[in-house]
Amino acid sequence: MQATPDTRCTAFAGTRRIASGALRHVALVAQRELQSNDPQAGSEPILIFDERTSHLIEVDLRGSSADLLKRLAESDVAVRAEVEDLPEPRKGPGRPRLGVVAREVTLLPRHWQWLAAQPGGASVALRKLVEDARRANAGNDRKRAAQESAYRFMATMAGDAPGFEEATRALFAGDASAFEERIGAWPDDVRDHAALLAADALRD
Repeated sequence: MQATPDTRCTAFAGTRRIASGALRHVALVAQRELQSNDPQAGSEPILIFDERTSHLIEVDLRGSSADLLKRLAESDVAVRAEVEDLPEPRKGPGRPRLGVVAREVTLLPRHWQWLAAQPGGASVALRKLVEDARRANAGNDRKRAAQESAYRFMATMAGDAPGFEEATRALFAGDASAFEERIGAWPDDVRDHAALLAADALRD
């Protein structure tokens, strides 16, 4: 996944959590771990996870720390350039820019008729509907995001661990006690990080 030097992430060397924080910091720790004189440490796979989604972040750890930071800076520039390359809305008289982005929406004729009859027209009505839905579903959205993030991490780090399937069922069932029991025998750092990610999914 794309990331910037400020992306919050956590790195593991094998089953050991070695760093958490901004990518620029975590990547340097991961690089030192990889280049360690300790044969055991150097042989452990190093994985860096986005703290919010648990997607893996690919970082080239070769070279010096300066090389690494330079690559991260260049990656940051590339990500920002993609955003800046979005076409600018046409400027002219009318309402001030709201940061809106045009996309195609496919609806049935009766939907368009209803939208057209709303105060402000279709665009205003659609924005209000989306905002209302976001507020109404905020709790469920947060729970679903936590489930997906925790599962993604667990599948990568503990997919072969005892109790993985049972822990997964407990996670999606919202059964906190069963989840804690099933992950109890996992390596400490893996268990603790999985529990942290799953917290919002297991709250009453």
